[in-house]
Amino acid sequence: MATYIIVAIIAYLIGSISFSVIISKKMAGFDVREKGSGNAGTTNVLRSVGKKAAIITLICDVLKGVVAILLALLAGVIFKDLDKALLVQLAGVFVIIGHTFPIFFKFKGGKGIATSLGVLLMINWQIGLICLVFALLLMALTRMVSVGSIAAAVLFPVLVIFINQNYIVAESSNLSYLIFSVIIALLVFFNHRANLKRIATGTENKISFKK
Repeated sequence: MATYIIVAIIAYLIGSISFSVIISKKMAGFDVREKGSGNAGTTNVLRSVGKKAAIITLICDVLKGVVAILLALLAGVIFKDLDKALLVQLAGVFVIIGHTFPIFFKFKGGKGIATSLGVLLMINWQIGLICLVFALLLMALTRMVSVGSIAAAVLFPVLVIFINQNYIVAESSNLSYLIFSVIIALLVFFNHRANLKRIATGTENKISFKK
């Protein structure tokens, strides 16, 4: 039990490293949470700081998810009697929670989409790629990052039901991954609750591909 808790805590601490805040302060001299939407994520960095800062933020946030899963796998190798699937699932959930509520940055973080992508690509690269392409397609069509993110979150559990291969830790049943995917989807919905209201009223912010 102690190992599961330690993995969850370490994943949370990794998630709590808010690269958007660090990079915005370094490259632009201000905290990105004080600009634009107030969100500590790639989209707000893009709008408030610029493309270069946004790309760096995106890569770093994706890597947080990757590193958390790798550390969970390492724990599974060291402690062979543990449930490896549960370890990676705990790491995946808590790294996203850390990104959303970072202890190092007064619990005010981002929405966790880039970090979730890193987690998904590690958990099951096939599902991760499908969700990524689906999200990008919807973002291009609607020019709303939130629409693509929310739709991909809905697609994730659906794909888990039908895809039984390419999981980083194979399970005889996909039930635990289904529960995991639903938790991730709920986190995404919670983090986008304000966006959902704006989408419903037609006031959601749109991105421009012309700049």
